[in-house]
Amino acid sequence: MPGKNTVRVVMPSGEVAQVAPTETLADLLSSEPNPADNPIVAAVVNNEVLDLSRRIRINASLQPVHLNSEAGVRCYRQSLCFVLSIAGRSVFPDRRLVIGHSLGDAYYYHFADGRDVTDGEVKQLDAEMRRLVEADVPIRRQLIAYEDAVRVFEEQGMLHTAALLYHRSASRVAVHMCGDFVDLSHGPLLQRTGTLRYFELRRLDPGVVLRYPSQKAPTEISPYKHSDVLFSIYQEYKEWGKILSVSSVGSLNEKVLEGEITDFIRVNEALQEKKIGAIADEIASRRDSVRIVLIAGPSSSGKTTFTKRLAIQLTVHGLQPQLLSADNYFVNRDKTPRDEDGSLDFESIHALDIELLNEHLLHLFDGREIQVPNFDFKSGSRRAGGEPLKLVDRSILLMEGIHCLNDELTSRIPAERKHKIYISALTQLNLDEHNRIPTTDNRLVRRMVRDFQFRGHSALDTLQMWPSVMRGERRNIFPFQDTADGAFNSALDYELGVLKKHAEPLLMQVKPRHAVYDEAGRLLSFLSNFTNIADKLVPDYSIVREFIGDSRFRY
Repeated sequence: MPGKNTVRVVMPSGEVAQVAPTETLADLLSSEPNPADNPIVAAVVNNEVLDLSRRIRINASLQPVHLNSEAGVRCYRQSLCFVLSIAGRSVFPDRRLVIGHSLGDAYYYHFADGRDVTDGEVKQLDAEMRRLVEADVPIRRQLIAYEDAVRVFEEQGMLHTAALLYHRSASRVAVHMCGDFVDLSHGPLLQRTGTLRYFELRRLDPGVVLRYPSQKAPTEISPYKHSDVLFSIYQEYKEWGKILSVSSVGSLNEKVLEGEITDFIRVNEALQEKKIGAIADEIASRRDSVRIVLIAGPSSSGKTTFTKRLAIQLTVHGLQPQLLSADNYFVNRDKTPRDEDGSLDFESIHALDIELLNEHLLHLFDGREIQVPNFDFKSGSRRAGGEPLKLVDRSILLMEGIHCLNDELTSRIPAERKHKIYISALTQLNLDEHNRIPTTDNRLVRRMVRDFQFRGHSALDTLQMWPSVMRGERRNIFPFQDTADGAFNSALDYELGVLKKHAEPLLMQVKPRHAVYDEAGRLLSFLSNFTNIADKLVPDYSIVREFIGDSRFRY
């Protein structure tokens, strides 16, 4: 007979159990298969991913989260970052090790004092991390009083973390503890350090890279592949951060509350405009050979607005930019390739009529006129009567699309006639010393707001399609980013303060019955760190306007 203090839990097997509030999720999943090479690292309770130390206090369904899942990899890498933070404080108590951006299956770190990391220091950090792993120290999640949390972070010298709390008002704060180390909780972590055996630390001037396993191979560290393009974008943006004097969300919030955000926005936008101008300068210096600028980047990276702003800068140089969309060259629906599941694969490069596109480009470069195809996405076929296009001596083509960095798309065009640009949205802001803002989250929030504003899609729709979007990016965009002649970072340090009030009501429409509920909750928690910034402060030419509306550009 169920006791009056028990709750009804649907177990992974489908059986229903009456569970006492004293049992942890680890206790409940103790009989589940838990292989050493793919351990259980968290649990899903009513579509919410939780630490294994948590308890179930309401009727629920329960599933394990294994390391080889997206949620499992996220939990593992956040736990690795947590342990590296402990090691950094232990080995270098008078220095602050700060997380930076991602580099493939890795995070880049640097010391806040600006001194280069040495090989010896990397070895010390590595040795301390491995000591913590061998000691198999417990990691505990706990709720503590707000004032206690602020005091602890100030005493630990984690001033950016304390600054996050200055803009919150909840009486209790979730933290993770390991020994005497305390950090703000930004999601579930592993229960013990002993599981974190798979990692690599390596020096990358001027910092260090923490490498972690991929979802496909959760017990392996793949060979390191450095991305010069991504690293250069990040280094440049870090220099912008020094100019802006803002490196964390807490310091951004201070700008808002102290009435300094308007000037901050102006400087952000001016830095971007200067970069677009520099890219235009480089293209103009090659005007005798370059006839087409090819622009690619992942979803919601701001490609379209960048292209329009670049066109203005090129006009300043006396060039006549002409825009050509790769989307006009989709093959008819009956010729669209299919993916491994048998579904139409619109993101395949072979969903485009490569032969016709190359033929048209050669005609244009020879001074001939073409009829740009008019593709009807509803019927999945081309319409008759496309727009005529002809280039003059000062014309230069601008074409953006997901495949534009892949030379197969323009295989008949000589390399000297092409200038390729990779667009990213790589923010230099951190939440605090030890927790970064994922580039993917930045783009996902952009996409969600734009999908609702202009495409009639709910947050649920966007979240459900996002994994497929990311798979397409990993296949069609990221492998070609280092072939670019130049790069542009579209992230703006203030934008999440603007996007927040648009995204939060949409995310609240995702309910516990939906499989993506945890993702919606994670994003809501993430956005709660930002102070609202009014739309009216955003210039009408800003990339942010591509997502919230009222842009001076037509899309």
